[in-house]
Amino acid sequence: MPDSVLYEYAILRVVPRVEREEFMNVGVVLYCPSRGFLGCLSEIDAARLQAFTRESDLSEIEAYLRAFKLICEGNRQIGGPIATLPAASRFRWLTATRSTVLQASKVHPGFCTDPEETLKRLFEQQVK
Repeated sequence: MPDSVLYEYAILRVVPRVEREEFMNVGVVLYCPSRGFLGCLSEIDAARLQAFTRESDLSEIEAYLRAFKLICEGNRQIGGPIATLPAASRFRWLTATRSTVLQASKVHPGFCTDPEETLKRLFEQQVK
C-alpha cells in the first residue's frame, strides 16, 4: 500500500461505575498526523445504556461527547482552551487516562489511505 499513512485511534466508552470497570463503547477518536486529520464519531444507544445502568445521566454524557467533537474540530469558541492546542496535543489530551464516566481505551496504531473512511469503519466495528 504505497499511499498508506500511520494513524492512531482510541475507543470512547461510558463507564457508569468506575469501581466495577464495566463499560459501553460509544465512540472513536482518530488522529492521522500526516494528513492533518483529527476526528471523532460517537453515538449513545439510550435504551442500551438504560439497560446497562439506570444511574447514568444521558444528557451529561452527550455533553461530554459534544465537547470531545468540538475539541477535535479545534473549535476555539466552544471547545475551550484545549481546542486551541495543536492536533497532536488535543489527541493526547482526549485519550489521556482518566477515571470519569467517559474514558478512552488505550491508543492503537494502524495504517490507512483515508483517515475519515477509517474512522467510519472503526466506528461501525466498535460501536454499532
